[in-house]
Amino acid sequence: MKIAVIGQSLFGQEVYCQLRKEGHEVVGVFTIPDKDGKADPLGLVAEKDGVPVFKFPRWRAKGQALPEVVAKYQALGAELNVLPFCSQFIPMEIINAPQHGSIIYHPSLLPRHRGASAINWTLIHGDKKGGFSIFWADDGLDTGDLLLQRECEVLPDDTVSTLYNRFLFPEGIKGMVQAVRLIAEGTAPRLPQPEEGATYEGIQKKETARINWDQPAEAIHNWIRGNDKVPGAWTEACGQKLTFFNSTLNTSGLVAQGEALPIPGAHRPGMVTKAGLILFGNDDKMLLVKNIQLEDGKMMPASQFFKASSSSALELTEAELVTAEAVRSSWMRILPNIPEVEDSTDFFKSGAASVDVVRLVEEVKELCDGLELENEDVYMATTFGDFIQLLVRKLRGEDEESECIINYVEREANKLTLQMPYQLFIGGEFVDAEGSKTYDTINPTDGSVICQVSLAQVSDVDKAVAAAKEAFENGLWGKINARDRGRLLYRLADLMEQHQEELATIEALDAGAVYTLALKTHVGMSIQTFRYFAGWCDKIQGATIPINQARPNRNLTLTKKEPVGVCGIVIPWNYPLMMLSWKTAACLAAGNTVVIKPAQVTPLTALKFAELTLKAGIPKGVVNILPGSGSLVGQRLSDHPDVRKIGFTGSTEVGKHIMKSCALSNVKKVSLELGGKSPLIIFADCDLNKAVQMGMSSVFFNKGENCIAAGRLFVEDSIHNQFVQKVVEEVRKMKIGNPLDRDTNHGPQNHEAHLKKLVEYCQRGVKEGATLVCGGNQVPRPGFFFQPTVFTDVEDHMYIAKEESFGPIMIISRFADGDVDAVLTRANATEFGLASGVFTRDINKALYVSDKLQAGTVFVNTYNKTDVAAPFGGFKQSGFGKDLGEAALNEYLRVKTVTFEY
Repeated sequence: MKIAVIGQSLFGQEVYCQLRKEGHEVVGVFTIPDKDGKADPLGLVAEKDGVPVFKFPRWRAKGQALPEVVAKYQALGAELNVLPFCSQFIPMEIINAPQHGSIIYHPSLLPRHRGASAINWTLIHGDKKGGFSIFWADDGLDTGDLLLQRECEVLPDDTVSTLYNRFLFPEGIKGMVQAVRLIAEGTAPRLPQPEEGATYEGIQKKETARINWDQPAEAIHNWIRGNDKVPGAWTEACGQKLTFFNSTLNTSGLVAQGEALPIPGAHRPGMVTKAGLILFGNDDKMLLVKNIQLEDGKMMPASQFFKASSSSALELTEAELVTAEAVRSSWMRILPNIPEVEDSTDFFKSGAASVDVVRLVEEVKELCDGLELENEDVYMATTFGDFIQLLVRKLRGEDEESECIINYVEREANKLTLQMPYQLFIGGEFVDAEGSKTYDTINPTDGSVICQVSLAQVSDVDKAVAAAKEAFENGLWGKINARDRGRLLYRLADLMEQHQEELATIEALDAGAVYTLALKTHVGMSIQTFRYFAGWCDKIQGATIPINQARPNRNLTLTKKEPVGVCGIVIPWNYPLMMLSWKTAACLAAGNTVVIKPAQVTPLTALKFAELTLKAGIPKGVVNILPGSGSLVGQRLSDHPDVRKIGFTGSTEVGKHIMKSCALSNVKKVSLELGGKSPLIIFADCDLNKAVQMGMSSVFFNKGENCIAAGRLFVEDSIHNQFVQKVVEEVRKMKIGNPLDRDTNHGPQNHEAHLKKLVEYCQRGVKEGATLVCGGNQVPRPGFFFQPTVFTDVEDHMYIAKEESFGPIMIISRFADGDVDAVLTRANATEFGLASGVFTRDINKALYVSDKLQAGTVFVNTYNKTDVAAPFGGFKQSGFGKDLGEAALNEYLRVKTVTFEY
């Protein structure tokens, strides 16, 4: 068809382009005159295509169509007028002229919200459904017969911009093209609009956008978002007119504590908090406003309202002055009608539109080595002077929002001055727990109090989850590209390496880890883990899948791997930093945000880790850390409806409870690394000296507080006595002592309650008839030291043969020479299946046994040899899901299938 396009804006441009792609001939484009020397996008693209473009300032005078305008239009011979978005009044002589008449796009579900501010009123009225209508133009105001309608859900925090960008713009373009297609095919309907439910609302202007405070919070929120960004809902406070933007009813976890902002007519004063400005409706419910515009036009975060005058101007270096001039040139290109850009030049008052914001952000990215500005930054600093100040602060890393006050406990240890945060870490800040609750964390070497640590409450969990959800859905973390995410994780690993001696010393103080082992394993493997998963960030890929074609059309099916959202991670006390790293590195690499609950008895390296995430530039809210009890913090994470994944390492009993809670709450994804009773089979044909050394390591590594520790050694009869003798000789060589001493290789157990359980465990073994060869008691010295212990003659029915000690206790059982299948049956006769091992020089035997052992990991002629690239996880009641390796990423991803037809 021959079509005349009458309208303006990017929307009009896209409709014009799509109609030409469909094969229609656009015989003319009618758009608005140039504004401040800038042509409308629709006219601009049509001129490039050689299509006649008309820019009439008006179409009629004194109620009559201008003859010269009508004549120019009629000369084109259009068969249909398409009005995608038109702010001019088009006379009926033009509307009715074509063979097929005229169709108009309207951004509401007519007959509701007739008028020019339809999107605004959809939100102001709190409509749950929105959409658009395409109708046949008549002489009424949006009253013509309906041709086509499409609807969408209106989200609780939608603004005019988000609703338009998410649905009304992209789907509206498709709708206009489809409408023209129906007309060309002769199948376009004409459905009279019902008058029932019809509404007409006037144009929203600044003077009519004042907030009425005598209504519920939801109504106030709807008014603010319905006027966001134009014209802007406003009130008077502090002697000036304040305009509010970016409102939300999602106030879960927020506490109305801050500086009061009296607002005339409001039910209660507003409250400026770290999260923004909390406002109240007449129902006493809260809403949160995140941005405020002052009367002079300056935009700022609402949280900074009372600090607006406190920040002094930066003195620019020579290099920064050069950058400023380059940015000034960029402003000149974007604002061609401005003869000179001065510090007071306002970007928007000089004619810039939203498309120019995108252009400025991209030009700054090129000029400043990839610096990522947000569109919101431009709205926050609209004058050139303010924009340069904001830009330089970001380039210097001095963004005011990223500043964080950290309170430390300082302690001299290991020739270092340790600085240890002790508060909860929520939303990028260290804060006290609700009610300022604390508890003592104990040094297991001497039983002394290291410091008091904030004890998280249920309300703190809600705050942390809210912060993580905000960071995931609206924060920078979800917007940066995967490679940049990897760069941040690499930076975090580098910082961990720079602080490795401090971290290892804290592990020694708080967990009793032997310093040299902590340096190599607790901290060393943590660094390796973050580096490994940092490399995965930009390699998480989907696939294209051939499917049956919908002939005569064709199909394309692809899969995308997406982050699941907010994850809860609950970690044990045996490797406080390493277990945190195993799960958190994969979680963050996949693009999620996280709330971490470290073990209550070992919180300090987790809180130091939180500090390092700030230094690395991990955005606020991405990582949150809550020391506290499992029954409160862990349970609330498992129950929380906004948490989409739980990763847990701990006991089987607690793991089952978590799994049940995850199912009952919102069917969370869950991975569990639970208890073990790992068998180690030592055949007579082994390298005996190596088997002894590795057998020692399999049990006594990290004081036996090791999830994959060999819980039971099966030694072939012919070498049993020799093996036991050599083990006892090695045990007697072990140096028990202060974990910070370099010659110590056996430190204290993690905490007193665990020490008592080990004593009881050994007493039960003796009572049942096992032979206690050495150890079995607490070491007579201060602290929680337990003797390395060896039991022999352990029979299958005994408690110590079946239950995990999680301590330095070697359980040795004999098996008959050559009876491979019998020992395998005994080794597998457990509900646990975390790890296992075999020592033999016979490769056929090694392969056979490794095939038959029912465990997630099998070590052959080695033990404890884990690596960041190798998946780790258990079978049976040792849990499911994997840490480490590529497989771990899948625990924190979901797969989406997308199918196209063309």
